[in-house]
Amino acid sequence: MPKNINDMDMFIFICLCLWSLNGVFVADAVKSESVTEGESVSLNSSVTQIQTHEEIEWKFGDFLIAKVNKNKESKFYDESAAGRFRDRLKLDQTGSLTIINSRTTDSGLYTVSSSSRGTINTINLTVYARLPVPVISSNSSLNSSSSSSSSCLLVCSAVNVSHVTLSWFKGNSVFSSIRVSDLSSRSDLLLHLECVDDSYSCVLNNPIRNQTQHLNNAQLCHTCAAGPPVSLTVLISAAAAAGSLLIVAAVGIFCICRKHRNTHREETRAEEITYADPTFNRRNRNKSRPREEDNVVYAGVSRR
Repeated sequence: MPKNINDMDMFIFICLCLWSLNGVFVADAVKSESVTEGESVSLNSSVTQIQTHEEIEWKFGDFLIAKVNKNKESKFYDESAAGRFRDRLKLDQTGSLTIINSRTTDSGLYTVSSSSRGTINTINLTVYARLPVPVISSNSSLNSSSSSSSSCLLVCSAVNVSHVTLSWFKGNSVFSSIRVSDLSSRSDLLLHLECVDDSYSCVLNNPIRNQTQHLNNAQLCHTCAAGPPVSLTVLISAAAAAGSLLIVAAVGIFCICRKHRNTHREETRAEEITYADPTFNRRNRNKSRPREEDNVVYAGVSRR
């Protein structure tokens, strides 16, 4: 019995060694790469050195597009992918694939595999279209129909864009934004204002790039007066008035409390003092002093 167990262990060990020598391993999780249209992108094969009699293959979806072997002999299969990669693919000595002058149609799943290792790496490539600079204009038709003659309506627009976000900013704060998922002929974002200043801007962005257009044309809408916007000025004035009233009320309450405290002290002191009624004895000036001639009896003093 022990002998059978040792033989089994040896068999498993030998299988593991052969599996390791062949370099077979489980593929990593899908990786992501992003690039802007027109730029080149390199997809890593995760291979440091191509072994003898080994071939590295790249597939775009189900289509075989490139192959390289130990002798650095590369072969490309553009016809299998409708020629979309014609003269735009390169392979290096490690089997990494470079796509030159990328296009939005290059977006998709790329898989690299080895003749001896199986699937090595899977990469999801996203090629974003170049972003145009958004255009800011004034919608005169809507402005003329607006109930408030002092207000204006601005429009930020972008043409032929997809998978982007169009946003109005004031400084670093977002006023409003829309998400454009599908390619459309025109995407508009409205902004209703009373007046404008140079802190407003329209931003078109995707996950890797952005384009900004600043609002600096006073002809589109009348310029705000110096200082903060009217609504903000009113708010600040109201807050200042409320603060002044609170200060005055606090001072009044303090004075009343102080006066009440002083009055209370004076009343307390008055209760603690006892006043005595004065008594005056009137002296009789007309009363005469006794004279020796009056009936006065003098007694002698004897000494012993």
